[in-house]
Amino acid sequence: EVQLVQSGGGEAQDGGSLTLSCAGVGFTFEDLSLGWFRRAPGKEREAVSCISSDNGPSYYSDSVKGRFHISRHNAKNTAYLQMDSLKPEDTAVYYCAASEFCGPDYDATPVNSWGLGTQVTVSS
Repeated sequence: EVQLVQSGGGEAQDGGSLTLSCAGVGFTFEDLSLGWFRRAPGKEREAVSCISSDNGPSYYSDSVKGRFHISRHNAKNTAYLQMDSLKPEDTAVYYCAASEFCGPDYDATPVNSWGLGTQVTVSS
């Protein structure tokens, strides 16, 4: 069974940092791109970032570019999203996603598998 197990997240102050992790189970981790989407209350789902299967090109939304950094450790079947300089508008549930594609159209890419989501709350 394909699973994405999320950890990390929680609460941070404005300007603080948090790290999200996403562990892949039940599939060949290095075959798929990994990334995160987020959904804030009352807002549309937003593609945040992704990294391609071979640790190649990554993508960041304009809203997080320069503040968030995505990485993956294929030997550990885990991807990470380091979130720095957090803002209250980053408050959302963050979902890990595995897909065939990572690029500028990431928000439209079909997702093979989703994590259950983890809450990130940034207070001012």
